[in-house]
Amino acid sequence: MLQTKLPKVGTTIFTVMSQLAQEHGAVNLGQGFPDFPVPPRLVEELDRAMRAGHNQYAPMTGVPALRQAIAAKTARVYGHAPDADTEVTVTSGATEAIFNAIHAVVRAGDEVVVLDPCYDCYEPAIDLAGARAVHVPLDPATFAPDWQRVREAIGPRTRMLMINSPHNPSGAMLSADDMRELAAILEGTGVFLLSDEVYEHIVFDGARHESVLRHPALRERAFVVSSFGKTYHCTGWKIGYCIAPPALSAEFRKVHQYNVFSTFTPGQHAFAAMLRDDPAHYEQLGAFYQAKRDRFREQLATTRLAPLPVPGGYFQLVDYSDVSDLDDAAFCRWLTVEKGVAAIPLSPFYDSPPPGQRLARLCFAKNEATLDAAIERLQRL
Repeated sequence: MLQTKLPKVGTTIFTVMSQLAQEHGAVNLGQGFPDFPVPPRLVEELDRAMRAGHNQYAPMTGVPALRQAIAAKTARVYGHAPDADTEVTVTSGATEAIFNAIHAVVRAGDEVVVLDPCYDCYEPAIDLAGARAVHVPLDPATFAPDWQRVREAIGPRTRMLMINSPHNPSGAMLSADDMRELAAILEGTGVFLLSDEVYEHIVFDGARHESVLRHPALRERAFVVSSFGKTYHCTGWKIGYCIAPPALSAEFRKVHQYNVFSTFTPGQHAFAAMLRDDPAHYEQLGAFYQAKRDRFREQLATTRLAPLPVPGGYFQLVDYSDVSDLDDAAFCRWLTVEKGVAAIPLSPFYDSPPPGQRLARLCFAKNEATLDAAIERLQRL
């Protein structure tokens, strides 16, 4: 009889809710993907790359021009210049990079500390490594970490700590003080750090993204993961990257080499050109999404849903306590089937959801017509 290696894993909540939205003709604010075009320049660069013959396997570590452009951009934005040859690896999306990083250093019997709520790909990768996820809850109201609880969770079996800022699903961000506290906790330990920074350029209200790459004491033990899909509105291209010190990158590449080996070649050439020639795109991304956030929040004020603060990312959490006493999974299903708007419940992001939590996640990375249609339906709640 087959024994599953992932007994807690079924179909992801994102797939479930998107299918439900399609079946019932709901406006899909659940799964986090933009429904507006990618930058025209990016399409032109992709076409140019394909016509130039860049259609075969890329080098395992990534197209040199892209790795060099990532290194230059990192130096420009964060003041740290990673070596393009030994510290930058291009991957098939951030999910692959997260999987590779975990399997590069985490061994059977190890523990990995994760901060709940956290993205649903983290724990399965830990489980497949034969390790155990140790869940430390974030503050249920602010989604800020309790660093004392993190400190207490680190023990002799701890191999890795995972952080995510801007945070999915809440949009909360780690501050410079958080980074100093984190560095103090990890000092003198052999614990590796995995920093999921896929929303790095989607930050609001003049805030600064505190990348681990800004902090020498952290980056020397860290895998820092990012995603072009989030930055350039092309989640279907599945291209991301990981920056890590040479020794960690070498182990990371051993997993990458026998996982996917290489990544979509013409897309890599297109991103190399975009990073090199059009830095304004990522520099202005926060303002682009802040306008969407602000407009969506103004519209939500006309509904019975209470929006929580959104410091970064492109998700809006709403408290639906004034609408329903249903648990979040039941509420999101009801909202999709009966009211025609698909949302994502928070409970799948937790090992143990806070009792009585009544929060749902809405994606505002949509065009105005989509958001207007959703608001019109939400106003009827």
